[in-house]
Amino acid sequence: MKTAPALILIAVATLSGALLLARPKTFAAEIFASRDSAAKDGSMEQQIVSKERQELDALKTGDLELFGNLTADDAVFVDEHGPASKAQILKNVAGFRITDYSMEDVRFVPISAKSGLISYKISEKGISHGKEFTAQVYVSSVWAERGSKWVCLFSQETPAK
Repeated sequence: MKTAPALILIAVATLSGALLLARPKTFAAEIFASRDSAAKDGSMEQQIVSKERQELDALKTGDLELFGNLTADDAVFVDEHGPASKAQILKNVAGFRITDYSMEDVRFVPISAKSGLISYKISEKGISHGKEFTAQVYVSSVWAERGSKWVCLFSQETPAK
């Protein structure tokens, strides 16, 4: 009779293992799988860096419509003045123009199959509300593909020391 409990224990362990293998992927497993595939092909990173440059170039040319189209309606941008909505951001950049910039040490972290974060240091020159400036700033931005369009959801700037 000692073999019956052992057989039951083996059957329960086998059934539990089979159920674990058969159950759908968890949300975390899906994120890690999408991160791994995105990191391997690099295409999402290239798309996001390209969109970030497009946004900076819009500030260089003064194309606020393009800048607005690249910014999500529910975006939050944070700088030394605190968080700002899209409406506040567009109002603030109306008197702001970049004349030259360079990005360095760009880093990428995929968040999901359709979103990612980039972080970089920007050296920039420009005119802000009639005054020339030069700055070095650390930037982190979160981009997501919504529908067929990439938009910036979040950006934070920290002055470099």
